[in-house]
Amino acid sequence: MNIKNIFMVTIGTALFFSACSKEETMKSLIESRLTQAADSYVLMAESLLGEPDKLPRTFENGKLVTSNSGWWCSGFTPGVLWYLYQHTGDGKFLNYARNYTSRVTKEQFNTGTHDLGFMLYCSFGNGFRLTSDEEYRAVMLRGAESLITRFNPLIGCIQSWGSNAKWQFPVIIDNMMNLEFLMWAYKTTGDAKYRDICISHADRTIQNHFRPDYSSYHVVSYDTITGQPEKKNTGQGFSDASAWARGQAWGLYGFTMLYRETKEPRYLEQAKHIADFIINHPNLPADGIPYWDFNAPDIPDAERDASAGAIICSALIELSGLVKVADKDLANKYLSIAEKQLRSLSSPAYFAEQGTNGNFILKHSVGSLPGNSEVDVPLTYADYYYIEALLRYSAL
Repeated sequence: MNIKNIFMVTIGTALFFSACSKEETMKSLIESRLTQAADSYVLMAESLLGEPDKLPRTFENGKLVTSNSGWWCSGFTPGVLWYLYQHTGDGKFLNYARNYTSRVTKEQFNTGTHDLGFMLYCSFGNGFRLTSDEEYRAVMLRGAESLITRFNPLIGCIQSWGSNAKWQFPVIIDNMMNLEFLMWAYKTTGDAKYRDICISHADRTIQNHFRPDYSSYHVVSYDTITGQPEKKNTGQGFSDASAWARGQAWGLYGFTMLYRETKEPRYLEQAKHIADFIINHPNLPADGIPYWDFNAPDIPDAERDASAGAIICSALIELSGLVKVADKDLANKYLSIAEKQLRSLSSPAYFAEQGTNGNFILKHSVGSLPGNSEVDVPLTYADYYYIEALLRYSAL
């Protein structure tokens, strides 16, 4: 978004906040946006029903862009459909969710990616949670075995991308998000190897990914002989030393989740530190939706990233609940910020009108600005974590 768009976002969001404070409670806002999301995703699901090898990816230049199941985002649209089935109880969403989930089935055998949590847990995981379908359970357990083939005991981490001329063993902060899948496998089977891998990966991430201010590097590459970090870089942020917004969001969400699953205090402390970095950052806009990088050189004209905002929002809602007993004031602070983010994302500044935006819900996300890929467009994971945040807030 350019300066004119930023101005319009600011004015529009301010007007929206004013309206909400007078006439729209959070309960009515959530119900309204979930209803609109359901209407949009009926259109989305119907548009590709006859093309079983395709999944929605984004909407660019007036056209729906799709992917096959091997794209790292393939599990998010099935996940959205499961969330909408959870909310509505409508059988048509059950049918849509089953249809789109089945399109990702073969990825259970994929040992070439660390993203199987995104691909399988968001799709089959939500499906199993809501239906207890044993076939879904079997797919996920096979997928968990595929994922742990990427774990290196010397380094103590799951490898993210393949080795290349620049990096020997790259591990990205995004990888924290795939640990929930392995924690599910541990709880389901009782096999401690899954939990042990999660603990090892998370502890090494705390040790090597974070700076003293608790901002995160995007990529840490490890030397395959010594097992020690060889390089600390970025792939999608502004610079190696910058705080790429979605990377900070992945870290916050990942450590919040891991504390929920393990009750290890160090993960709660890490999540709280990351939250403090984000919410107290001088470059966080007033509406709570971050620029694509906290250190983008063209702030305040820099692009916003609604996907990062949605992930942070969902994580803060959960983190609020996790700290509530010990620190009610901090819990209220986290929840207040999450509410502001939900109101922002639910406003016309980010929430798309029916029949526009390729039937995606949120506008203004950024995939990879340095790669000139998916800039200022809707993205499947923005919708997924936004709907998750609505459901989490609604359940309070």
